[in-house]
Amino acid sequence: MGRRSSNASKAEAGGEQHRKEEKHHKHMEQLAQLGAVAAGAYALHEKHKAKKDPENARSHRIKEEIAATVAVGSAGFAFHEHHKKKDAKNQGHH
Repeated sequence: MGRRSSNASKAEAGGEQHRKEEKHHKHMEQLAQLGAVAAGAYALHEKHKAKKDPENARSHRIKEEIAATVAVGSAGFAFHEHHKKKDAKNQGHH
């Protein structure tokens, strides 16, 4: 009888681990999405500054391109974490 209870507690601990992993990936996905939005907003801000400040337009365009690259990278990371979250969820159900 003691053996069954230990197996049951191991299964519960395994399910808890998968739930925590799923939660972690969900939070990372949300942070990555937030980073993508913030970087995109900054890119638009720099694009506007480039139009308003022709003397320093080159500097603003460079900052805009960097921010756009960061936004794309962050969106890619969010996509990656979304799939990790789905994998953790599927592992928890099995």
